[in-house]
Amino acid sequence: MSGKAVIFSAPSGSGKTTIVRYLLGKTNLPLGFSISATTRVSRGKEEHGKDYFFLEVPAFNECISKGELVEWEEVYEGVFYGTLRTELERLWSEGKTVLFDVDVVGGLKLREALGDRALSVFVQPPSLEELRNRLEGRGTDSKERIDERMEKAEWEWKQNIHFDRILINTNLDEAFKEAADLVTNHLGLTLDHLTTPEE
Repeated sequence: MSGKAVIFSAPSGSGKTTIVRYLLGKTNLPLGFSISATTRVSRGKEEHGKDYFFLEVPAFNECISKGELVEWEEVYEGVFYGTLRTELERLWSEGKTVLFDVDVVGGLKLREALGDRALSVFVQPPSLEELRNRLEGRGTDSKERIDERMEKAEWEWKQNIHFDRILINTNLDEAFKEAADLVTNHLGLTLDHLTTPEE
């Protein structure tokens, strides 16, 4: 494997996906999003090959046995997520830096697998209390589900010391700027490269 990568990881509700989408919207940054494989069912308008590669459990297990995954994990019982080697190879062949939006365990595994080629960034809100407020504010999860996410988040929070950088997402605009600074520095670029389609 060759090429560079940037890994954004965080407890659910920290804002990493919003930050990743912002970076992908910067047309002069040579970033390509790594589409994860998962065994969960699609939600809403999610599309196979665009949002995720939706696989049945037997197919996912076959990928594991053939060594076709850079990393994988069983996030919840019977629900697997992972990164296909072909995704990295595809993006690197296009001359792009691979951009990951993964949970904390996935981020740690990718950091180990990719070594110095990857910049790993841990995104977190100012406090666990603020994280709960954000999850409750979404209005999409039951209290039991939020409690489950928070229990997981307490463990994930302690893993931030294993990442190259910690990005505290207090103000989204400031988080966007800090994320852009981290990526451009990792790629040896300047902020002159940072443009949006409308610019």
